[in-house]
Amino acid sequence: MNRGFFHSIALFCLLLLATGCSNFQQLLKSNDVSKKYQAALEYYEQEEYYRASQLLDQVTDLMAGTEEAEKAQFYRAKAHFLQGNYILSDAYFRNFYTTYPRSPFAEEAMFLQAQSLYEQSPSYEEDQTPTITAIEAYEEFLVRYPNSERVEKANQVLEELYTKLDRKDFYQAQLYYKLRYWRSAAVALNNFLQEHASSPYAEEAAFLRFDAQHRFAQESVPDKQEERYDVALDYFQSFVDMYPESKYKREAERVFDAVQTALADIRKSKQQNS
Repeated sequence: MNRGFFHSIALFCLLLLATGCSNFQQLLKSNDVSKKYQAALEYYEQEEYYRASQLLDQVTDLMAGTEEAEKAQFYRAKAHFLQGNYILSDAYFRNFYTTYPRSPFAEEAMFLQAQSLYEQSPSYEEDQTPTITAIEAYEEFLVRYPNSERVEKANQVLEELYTKLDRKDFYQAQLYYKLRYWRSAAVALNNFLQEHASSPYAEEAAFLRFDAQHRFAQESVPDKQEERYDVALDYFQSFVDMYPESKYKREAERVFDAVQTALADIRKSKQQNS
């Protein structure tokens, strides 16, 4: 094939594109609600979600009270969702299932509203308010649709979101340890373990709690060391009971030996001074 043929094909495609853009612009300026709505559905079926959403944004509110109003609201929300406009899709889906709780689209709308919130959940270092909001939305979905085919997916996402919250809390407690604030670290890690006993971060937290308490006792004034080392022993026993095959076991045993030695020295000194 010669270059002229390819040039003609390219020109033809540009003409089609220009015609399509021109037709779309005419639709946007049109006052024909029905025509805009039908075109929006066609664009949606062609996966041209931007154009579909632009038209649906113009006509959906104008269709209130009509037979097509329900469908228009749902497809507007979904068109925005499929573009990644999650703030809008969250609002539109919530409004949809509130307005049409018995709609055949209500279940999907409620799930996708939760999914819209999930997509806005930030990394674990940031404020987790959006994550908590997403969790509440998924849990509400599970209560309302316990037999839905989407239950498994909802539970998977909930586990992911709860793990993110665990990681956030662990990260905050671990930060005290990294900054060598041993007392604060021991307290924060102990609180973490009480609130997140089944967390995937619980094993590391249990070891760090023990080590932080040991270091806290080590740096304490002499008359406080014995009782603080005893707390460290309790933490060690809890750690080995919960995680007998832990990857931190060898290091924990090394710290345990140091605690035992320190306590022996303290008690020997007390006997000598008594």
